[in-house]
Amino acid sequence: MKHLIAPSLLSANFANLEGDINMLNKSEADWFHLDVMDGVFVPNISFGIPVIKAIKKLADKPLDVHLMIVQPERYISAFKAAGADILTIHMEASTHLHRSIAEIKTEGMKAGVVLNPHTPISTLTDIISDLDMVLLMSVNPGFGGQKFIENTYRKISRLKDLIIKSDANTLIEIDGGVNLNNAPKLIETGADVLVAGNTIFSSENPSQTIKTLKDL
Repeated sequence: MKHLIAPSLLSANFANLEGDINMLNKSEADWFHLDVMDGVFVPNISFGIPVIKAIKKLADKPLDVHLMIVQPERYISAFKAAGADILTIHMEASTHLHRSIAEIKTEGMKAGVVLNPHTPISTLTDIISDLDMVLLMSVNPGFGGQKFIENTYRKISRLKDLIIKSDANTLIEIDGGVNLNNAPKLIETGADVLVAGNTIFSSENPSQTIKTLKDL
């Protein structure tokens, strides 16, 4: 499978969000990546359900919604109603992870689990076959523009081994510090989906940057 590019709207221009969404619609981007932060699970607050509903009306591509919130199971149906196509929740925030993944799928969304940089791949052993995607945080979650954590490559390799040994079809998504320099190695190591925010939206030509990432 050709790798996918999911621009993170956290880095978009919120004073001209419709313009950035239209740009992404016309670009070679595959998904819209939406980071929802509650100021509790992570030390930042981003946007919530009303903004996602507005984005859904304009977006021509799937919404990849990443919940960085406590008790994400309380909002599964609400994010489905808002327009999420893919919903990822944190291992560290989910007491009953298997139940939550089942509920996400029951709502008709793709289901994913997110691991913070310190959380080992081994925590996924008993659930990997139930997951459509695993999102590895390659920075500590909460803010854009952080430096990429080099240990991410080893985690991708371990996760890829687990997926193969489990005969699963789980995608590997990487979020945090992804740029034109490290993207080729991430793909080579086994990443299927690259989330990029600052790299795309701070570019002089975001559409061309997306194409460059897509063509790697």
